[in-house]
Amino acid sequence: MALGAYSLGCFATGYYLVRMRTGLDIRELGSGSIGARNVGRVLGSIGFLVVLLGDLAKGAFAVWAAGHFTKDDRLVALAMLAVVAGHVWPVQLRFHGGKGIATSLGALLVYDYHLALAFIILFVCAYAVLRKTVLPGLFAFACLPLVSVFLDQEHAKIVAMSVLAGIVLVAHRKNVMEEIWNLLERRNVHPKH
Repeated sequence: MALGAYSLGCFATGYYLVRMRTGLDIRELGSGSIGARNVGRVLGSIGFLVVLLGDLAKGAFAVWAAGHFTKDDRLVALAMLAVVAGHVWPVQLRFHGGKGIATSLGALLVYDYHLALAFIILFVCAYAVLRKTVLPGLFAFACLPLVSVFLDQEHAKIVAMSVLAGIVLVAHRKNVMEEIWNLLERRNVHPKH
C-alpha cells in the first residue's frame, strides 16, 4: 500500500506538464520546484490550476484508496505519508520534486477533514498578519500535531501529523531560512560578517 501511494506521489504533474508543453525541465526554471507556483510562473494561471488540482487529486486518491482497501487507520496514515514523500522525493526525478503542500492538503481532506479545516483556519489567521503565503502555510502545517492533540485524537494520528509536518517543513527548509534572514534584515539584527 505504501509503495503504491509512493508511486502515485512520484507522478510529478508539474514536471510532466511543463515537459509536454515546452520541452523544458521545470526543475531548471524559477524556484526549481515541480509544484503549482513554479509551474504558474512558466505556464500561467491555467498551468498553475492544472498542477494544483492534479497534486490535490493524487493526495486525495491515495488516502481514499488506502481507506477503501483497509480499515486500519495506521495503514491509511502510512499511505498519506507515502504519497507526500513520493511527491517531494520522486525516484525517477532523482528525488528532486515539489514541496508537498497541495498533495498534503488533498490527502488531509480525505484523511481527516477536521485537520484540513484547522489548517485552513490557521493559514488564514497567519496570512492576515503576515500577508504572505509560504510562512502562514508552514505555520499551519507545524501546528497540525498540536491540533491533533487538542482534538484528543489517537497516538497514531498525532504521529502521522508530526511526520507530515516534518516532511513539508524539510521540503521548505530553504524558504524558511530565506524568510528568517529577510525578517532579520528588516529588523537590522542579523549578525555581521
